[in-house]
Amino acid sequence: MPYVGDAMINADLPQEAEVIERVQETHSVFNLRLMFTNEEVRQQYSFEPGQFNMVYLYGIGEVPISIVSDPMDGHMLDHAIRAVGRVTKGLARLKAGDRIGLRGPFGRGWPLRLAQGCDVVVITGGLGCAPVISVVNYIIQRRERFGHLTIMQGVKLPADLIWRDKYELWSKAPDTQVFLAADADDKNWPWHVGQVTELFDGMVITENTIVMMCGPEGMMRACIHELHKRQVADERIYLSMERNMQCGVGRCGHCQFGAHFICRQGPVFSLAAVRSLLGEKGF
Repeated sequence: MPYVGDAMINADLPQEAEVIERVQETHSVFNLRLMFTNEEVRQQYSFEPGQFNMVYLYGIGEVPISIVSDPMDGHMLDHAIRAVGRVTKGLARLKAGDRIGLRGPFGRGWPLRLAQGCDVVVITGGLGCAPVISVVNYIIQRRERFGHLTIMQGVKLPADLIWRDKYELWSKAPDTQVFLAADADDKNWPWHVGQVTELFDGMVITENTIVMMCGPEGMMRACIHELHKRQVADERIYLSMERNMQCGVGRCGHCQFGAHFICRQGPVFSLAAVRSLLGEKGF
């Protein structure tokens, strides 16, 4: 456990954080920008892209939420949240100045040190894109450390695309490609209509490519198939897995994934470590 001054921060107890800003991203997804109210906690806290916090709403409960901001964003912690359950719908009612609790960070993040000097492919599907958006934010702000960057996002409906303006901005970054796909069409959708896997032929994939991916497991398995056709090894493919995490420290067992606990050994795994579990009922 980390220390704050002479006192130990208890990983079981939330630290108070203030809502600095709330932004509605889509009809069901909003972003909470948070900051710890305790100065010593702010100075002590650090995280890596891919890690998550347990976000606690007083009197209601807590949920695991990925951190989407960059580690150097001045103690500001962005959390993209979909309002689907009791806690997240309660969080959706918050406004700037409200106080909540945070525990974290938890889990193992993306292998960004390993990826330095490599071509990076970031793939995500559906509304659960937050875990890899932290990777994009990280690379864009340190563009000279990485090779070619490919960003691929697939959604069911055009209205489900979060951060449309950011994708357009990222597409203008040096040595960067952005591929967007929606299963359904509408008049305001200028990108590909169809499955995200139909875009692989336009991607830059080399022996120096490392892949970071999250989304529905069916989509990830389909993308893995395409990557294998292009000779990308399991050891160079990383996945962020989603499960029901309640304690964040491997005690409750809700997020067990084979022999792993996603809140501790994950949520990021190399495909080599978990390939036998993908698509298996019960895991």
